Amino acid sequence: MPNIASAKKRVRVTKTKTLRNKKIKSNLKTVLKKAYKEIEEKSEGAKEALNVAVKKLDKAAAKGIIHKNKASNKKSNLQLLYNKI
Repeated sequence: MPNIASAKKRVRVTKTKTLRNKKIKSNLKTVLKKAYKEIEEKSEGAKEALNVAVKKLDKAAAKGIIHKNKASNKKSNLQLLYNKI
């Protein structure tokens, strides 16, 4: 346990940021699963699900929650699957 005030604050700030990042990552995983499912089922909502997933990936990459190249790879993979249908 830290004794210095600034170290105590860092612990609090880190805890808050970790919770925020975990929430965003969890939501991103849910959106990606939904997009993959929609694309595999070739439903009418596939394009909308793809757009939502791309937007979430871009936001997560912009906030530094995931690496920009990982976001790019995920978007590319989704787009390739979508283009096959």
